Amino acid sequence: MSHQRPLAAIITTLLGATFGGLLLWRAYRTKRKRLPSVQRVAEPVQGPLPACADAPPAEDDDNRRPPQKEFTAAACQTAHVSSPVRIPFSEPLLGVKLVLVSSHEEWQQLWPLMQKDLTVFPVLGLDCEWVSMKGRPSVVSLLQMATYSGLCVLVRLLAFCNRQQSFPLGLMEVLRDPHVLKAGVGCYEDGKRLTRDYGLSLSCTVDLRHLALRQRQASASNGLSLKSLAADVLNVSLDKSLELRCSNWEADELTLEQVTYAAKDAQVSVALFLCLLGLHPETGGSSYAELAARCQGLLDVPFKGTRGDGDDGGTERRWRTRKPSSLKIPESGDQQVPDPRKNNKKKPLGVGYSARKSPLYDNCFLHAPDGQPLCTCDKKKAKWYLDKGIGVLQSEDPFVVRLLFEPSGRPDSQQDYYLTAKENLCVVCGKADSYIRKNIVPHEYRRHFPTEMKDHNSHDILLLCTSCHAASNVHDGFFKQQLADEFAAPQGCEEGVRLLEEPDRRRVRSAARALLTSAEGLPERRREELQTTIKSFFGVSSECQLTGEELQQAAGLETRIFNEAYVPHGLKVVQAHTGRGLRGLMELERRWRQHFLNTMRPKHLPPLWSVHHNHGKLLRKYGEDLPVELN
Repeated sequence: MSHQRPLAAIITTLLGATFGGLLLWRAYRTKRKRLPSVQRVAEPVQGPLPACADAPPAEDDDNRRPPQKEFTAAACQTAHVSSPVRIPFSEPLLGVKLVLVSSHEEWQQLWPLMQKDLTVFPVLGLDCEWVSMKGRPSVVSLLQMATYSGLCVLVRLLAFCNRQQSFPLGLMEVLRDPHVLKAGVGCYEDGKRLTRDYGLSLSCTVDLRHLALRQRQASASNGLSLKSLAADVLNVSLDKSLELRCSNWEADELTLEQVTYAAKDAQVSVALFLCLLGLHPETGGSSYAELAARCQGLLDVPFKGTRGDGDDGGTERRWRTRKPSSLKIPESGDQQVPDPRKNNKKKPLGVGYSARKSPLYDNCFLHAPDGQPLCTCDKKKAKWYLDKGIGVLQSEDPFVVRLLFEPSGRPDSQQDYYLTAKENLCVVCGKADSYIRKNIVPHEYRRHFPTEMKDHNSHDILLLCTSCHAASNVHDGFFKQQLADEFAAPQGCEEGVRLLEEPDRRRVRSAARALLTSAEGLPERRREELQTTIKSFFGVSSECQLTGEELQQAAGLETRIFNEAYVPHGLKVVQAHTGRGLRGLMELERRWRQHFLNTMRPKHLPPLWSVHHNHGKLLRKYGEDLPVELN
């Protein structure tokens, strides 16, 4: 018996090692079979293709592919500690051919396909690419968007700018649509870049890192970059080589590797979103309300994790530049690059706006003594009439005050803008929880209008959310430059500067300060030169000696003088329109209103808002020959 026990132990050990080796070999073979099929990406094309194109089948693909299994949210939560979850739609999604869009015509062919996909799952995988030169990121070059079916649209933003074309209406609307979710790693920051660079407003973003942490209830073991999440959750390997990440995204022709890399980032983003929520196309789709409920508290929330959460590390190799050895950057699909422009004292676009803490419109009504409605107003103003005893309360809800005196004017009809109740929401996107006032005709022009055109100008003050307000300001900057070119009203050049630096006065001041602070240390000849400069400026005889009082006066000399040629940009534009009298100024007002409609496409304008508001009334009241006196 003593010899049998060691023998049994040896046999047991050998059997265990053999069995364990077989399990490891089987797992290795399974992994080797899976990877090639999910890494295939079809060759990109330049024109639109059907959204649901199937991936080209590999030889004997059906025999090699393991049976698809239904996944659940619980399975996704444990993906980092067990074998990777293989979602059933990852392969066909990555196999859908991508589409490059550089013109309105290409977008119009593609847009109906995207709309069809968004009715099933209102979510887009989103990512951006740009070139970084000498440590400064350039404007966004490429915008990638993918639907649940894998249809991936690569929009070459610079192509539209180079052709001086506006962006397609469908593109602007889907980006700011509050009922279409945009999922990605760093997508909130991508939205800030799009707003800063092009005035494109991006809303309803969901950072996948928030979802990953919420669903797993723990930190991811391999990091939270897009590459790590793709490997952990989808078993998809993303190529994040420096050569691709930092390649020239502004090139006239993008390479096959570039477009494949860019498309995968967006396609993987939408696949991760659906997987982390436990959804897949076989469920028949989900409504926006259902998806938003699953992402409660995560919409438009920037991710603030530990350093490196959004990247895979690595030394930067910017396109055509030498790399500093110690500088780290994130991968180009998971941008967390600090904006160098944030280092100056100016705040980034869209940051620093103070949203209103109370509603703008109280929708109280003022009535004439005979009961005719006059206008709406805020409750503070309505109560003022009551406190002064010149009005009586007619109703609490709605709040109506009847005046006890004849008003100076009455509306021409009951179909008047100032008689309509107005909602407290962004007139562009409909956001109701954060908004500020927007002057449709900027103050730098309106302030020079005659008094007759300043009455009742609340028509041109609308509510916008902070994101849409920032985007609108970018568009306004372009239009101001257009007006500057049209009417020779430059912004920021010498003619547009109120004060000019006078070189002679600066030399006199410097000479006086030198004599006061270090005269004893200066050579005799240099002291005489400085004194001659000061005497010449003040008209003092060369034989006279400068007094201490004169030196003090010269040392405190103001070096800036008023520019007599200065005409503010806004005033010069208004002056150019006064040549046509009242109609000229109304045309300027109409152009600004139409500019707002064209660039922002507001969907929630108050009733009766019009680009021709008040123009007919002005002409009837003052006539076309009204002498225009600028203020």
